[in-house]
Amino acid sequence: MEELPIKKRILFFVTEYLLLGVLWLIFLTCKKSYNDNKLPPYPCEVLFWHNRLAFMCFAYKKWWKSERKRDGKVIISDHKDGEIITRIVSHFGIGAVRGSSSKGAFKALKGAFNEINNGIDIIITPDGPRGPLHSVADGAVVIAQKKDLEIYTLTYEADRFWEFNSWDKMRLPKPFSRVNFAMSKPFKVTDMELEVAKEKIKNELFKAENDNKF
Repeated sequence: MEELPIKKRILFFVTEYLLLGVLWLIFLTCKKSYNDNKLPPYPCEVLFWHNRLAFMCFAYKKWWKSERKRDGKVIISDHKDGEIITRIVSHFGIGAVRGSSSKGAFKALKGAFNEINNGIDIIITPDGPRGPLHSVADGAVVIAQKKDLEIYTLTYEADRFWEFNSWDKMRLPKPFSRVNFAMSKPFKVTDMELEVAKEKIKNELFKAENDNKF
């Protein structure tokens, strides 16, 4: 990302720490639970819907840092919104591969392949960064197929939450709510046609939501 003017750098800094503080304050008031599924000892692909982005840093602390002590990197767009997300997730030890299906797709794929070769998991919101809601971008399939990766879905459900009027219907748990985090069992799409694989991924993500609802 090109060097920002001083006013924008200040705005980014304030936004970064304000959002980070809000997320932590809400998270600390909530009652959390996590299912028993685990990630493998080798690189994999992890997918979650864009509207579950808000609390996924806390899932990372559980499944990567606390249990596995390995690293994963998130594919994040080169847009300005992506810069804010990159800064926030860095506080949780999460790295970023910059680029997306709408901007910098080749760079994102190349970066993802390099990280996998280095033993790093790739984490993707398949309908990000700009939707449509609950769509699956080709990149999620291409990465998994080219590297013959196991895929895991990740989600959280809250018994009380705000749903924002954004394209992704972003969900943020309310303070003092109950939040269930869930990692799926693995599946593969290696030998599937592109559209069949995308439908498989979509169904697995919806299944994770339905199985984890209150």
